[in-house]
Amino acid sequence: MPIKTPFVAVDGIIQLFDSNDNFQGIVLIERKNPPLGLAIPGGFVEIGESVEDALKREMKEETGLNVEIVRLLGVYSQPDRDPRFHTVSITFVCNGYGRPEAHSDAKEVKIFKLEDIPFDKLVFDHAKILKDYIMR
Repeated sequence: MPIKTPFVAVDGIIQLFDSNDNFQGIVLIERKNPPLGLAIPGGFVEIGESVEDALKREMKEETGLNVEIVRLLGVYSQPDRDPRFHTVSITFVCNGYGRPEAHSDAKEVKIFKLEDIPFDKLVFDHAKILKDYIMR
């Protein structure tokens, strides 16, 4: 009998800084594909890939940014967190520098100050994740 497990994903809260190390905000993407809305950049871990390497790859693919991992925020695994199928997201906080540009699944990249995050436009369980981030 084959083993069935959730899909493993990574999400990255990119804290964006300018060349003088001034905090600009966090990077969110507007998704091209359903579910439509704003999301934390992220994607699936590929076979043979570490979650840390998957995170760096996905951040580069969606935003064009190279990131430095700061810390693990948490693991999010509610079976209904993704309307498509059961996913487990390993979510990191990371630093990015430069100007993000939309690529891959991202229709557009946006930078938000923490007080301006549009929680009502976030998909998946990203509102909960960002509230956890702000509270820590």
